[in-house]
Amino acid sequence: MAFNFDSAINPYLLIGGILTAIVAILHLGCIRYGAPWYRFFGAGEKMALLAERGSIWPTLITSLIVVALSIWSLYALSGAGVIAELPLLLWVISLTTAVYLLRGVGGLFLISRPLGRTPVFWLWSSLICLLFGTIHLVGLLQIGP
Repeated sequence: MAFNFDSAINPYLLIGGILTAIVAILHLGCIRYGAPWYRFFGAGEKMALLAERGSIWPTLITSLIVVALSIWSLYALSGAGVIAELPLLLWVISLTTAVYLLRGVGGLFLISRPLGRTPVFWLWSSLICLLFGTIHLVGLLQIGP
């Protein structure tokens, strides 16, 4: 289904795309600034220690997250009508929305069993994912079939 770029900009997908881009940039900060940033953003002590020891794993893992978030941001901006229509637009925005919402709900179940992170990390990150997912969902419903 083609998106009509003659219509007004979809503000929800625009906001979703910008917020996702900001999160991607923050993840780049973790790569650049290392352990203190991994700790501050709740990546866990194991990740911070690996970064301190010069392991490649935190960079590889975080780079994959940056790539995914960057793609999601571009697709949201495309769905918003700010950049050209990308292939599989509705499918990718639907997937992004589902991942954000599932991560948000799933993370709430990890508050009592934090798996190397703090309960506060799971609470805040889950609320942020639920917010982002809801923003994407509203935007998606405006362009969906």
